[in-house]
Amino acid sequence: MPHSTLAVVAIYLGFALLELVGSNLFGKQEQTRDDGIVEIISMTMLLAVTQPAIVVAVAAIAGAVAPQWAGALAGINVFAAIALFLVCDDMTQYWWHRASHSFHWLYNLHRAHHNARYMSVRLVYRNNIIYYAMMPGLWFGGLFIYLGLGWAYAGYLVFKMLVIIGAHSDVAWDKPLYRIKWLSPVMWVVERTISTPATHHAHHGRHASDPATNYKGNYGNLLFFWDVLFGTAKITRTYPESYGVENLAPATLGQQLLWPVFPENKEMDEGAPQPVAAEATA
Repeated sequence: MPHSTLAVVAIYLGFALLELVGSNLFGKQEQTRDDGIVEIISMTMLLAVTQPAIVVAVAAIAGAVAPQWAGALAGINVFAAIALFLVCDDMTQYWWHRASHSFHWLYNLHRAHHNARYMSVRLVYRNNIIYYAMMPGLWFGGLFIYLGLGWAYAGYLVFKMLVIIGAHSDVAWDKPLYRIKWLSPVMWVVERTISTPATHHAHHGRHASDPATNYKGNYGNLLFFWDVLFGTAKITRTYPESYGVENLAPATLGQQLLWPVFPENKEMDEGAPQPVAAEATA
């Protein structure tokens, strides 16, 4: 197993252990039987099938179309490589994520990630299987490897996953730091640069009336800077009272994992107001 993979596994297990001790990793409040099934299947499919298949597919396509490009960027400066990753991977993921809350059909592919009524490392790889297969950043990742940037891309992914895993965990690493007065200027910079638990938890908040919720914003994955730059940032240094989606009919197990193979549940509760999430997906 490559060192970068071991590092990501260690980071994931480290946060999982913190949740196991501090917030009941396997017994989250309001979790359902389907939650565990969705998380296990979506994580397994992404790591064991989707990502490897994309790398192989990109290599095959690029090898047929532009064989002269194989390893073409192997010698570029590491900082240039990081800039390339941030734009082609992280910024495109910001726009992909934002589009997922702007178009109804794409939201159905992303709904599983928000269906959980809790925050946890368990959500990091939780999404519709087709959603990941279509994610531009994964295809760019395959291209980076083909171009000879696998060494730098692996290191970049370790740091990116550290931020993303930490941002999803309900063991919020930023909360105690906000209480240290002299660190406030440092945290001002940090929370506008990378995703933190406070800023990302806001994106998972259930109720639009909750001041800590920003369901239609805070889309950043590694860099929260994209939200600041493109006007979708909300920073409160607080956390939502509850998580999930508001006023939408429950999503079936099939819909969460393989919409549109399994159709969405369009039955709304009688008299329910216009769905908050549906406003973003209309």
